[in-house]
Amino acid sequence: MILAEDFEIHVSMPRRNLTLQQSILKRECDKFSLQFITAESELKRVEKIYNEAFDIIVVGNVGKLNKIVSDKTIAVMVYHGIGLKQSYYKDTSSRINIRAVESVARFDELKNDGHTNLLLTGYTKLDRLFTISDKEIYSIKKSLQLDDSKKTVLYAPSFYPSSVEKISTQLPLLSQYYNVIIKLHGFSWEQKRYKHQSMLFTKMAKENQNINLLPNEQFDIIPFYKIADLLVSDISSTMFEYLPLNRPIIQAECYTLRLKHRIFPYRFWKRLDVKRWEDVDFVYKISNPEDLFSRIYYALDNVEEMHTLRENASQYYLYKNDGGASLRLITALKDYK
Repeated sequence: MILAEDFEIHVSMPRRNLTLQQSILKRECDKFSLQFITAESELKRVEKIYNEAFDIIVVGNVGKLNKIVSDKTIAVMVYHGIGLKQSYYKDTSSRINIRAVESVARFDELKNDGHTNLLLTGYTKLDRLFTISDKEIYSIKKSLQLDDSKKTVLYAPSFYPSSVEKISTQLPLLSQYYNVIIKLHGFSWEQKRYKHQSMLFTKMAKENQNINLLPNEQFDIIPFYKIADLLVSDISSTMFEYLPLNRPIIQAECYTLRLKHRIFPYRFWKRLDVKRWEDVDFVYKISNPEDLFSRIYYALDNVEEMHTLRENASQYYLYKNDGGASLRLITALKDYK
């Protein structure tokens, strides 16, 4: 058995102008007695990490990897999203020693592209989905004051390209018949370009009793997967993360694109993994936001209709849904030569 005592764990994140995310992460580190690394500037933070000469460094994207690893460091990449964007394939480095991969299909694809540092683990982010207690779920539901007579819809869009502007027009009507929980990307709260999204929903949640906007501090989406009877998303990884629950998913293909992408649409499509987009067959797709209500009503009334498709997709996109992905990664780290 692998114990927490086997490792001395330090945590850090890039130092940005907005410090809310750093405050949230430090609070969580304190909760679990993990050492949090920061400094008065980003340059000094990077220097501090490098000077520590860690045995293992785990990153979510390549970023400043080469500036923080020593020659003897085992560099591990656990990608932070598995959605429809091309960045999954482009965000890599020859300095990575181990790249955790969430499915056999991705493993084979990356291997065929010449990658040799791959480890098939499953999707580590989802381990908590299989271990979260009923007591915690009950407590969260109670805090949200959900109407027990209504089913619950979780809306979890990406920040860009996003369905936010168009789908938002339908949510007040939806909330008359369902509990609506909205989980926005952190950029919708923090980046000036996208902040109008959180402002829009903050106002909406105040004006509609059954609309619950989760605050930015509520970073963990996993409990809300368990609470929701149905997910609405667009190109977010949440479409794939929700699969193990085998509940209906709506993909809203109604986006508000930037002017340059409306003029030059090929630039938009270059950002996306078009083949994976086309292969997604386990969701109900809508291009007109006015179809949202009827599609949700139908999906919740026919939950078994896509049961087999969702089950097959879960196996294809997520490997083993057993809560053991992190353990497989840690075991590999302990055995790494």
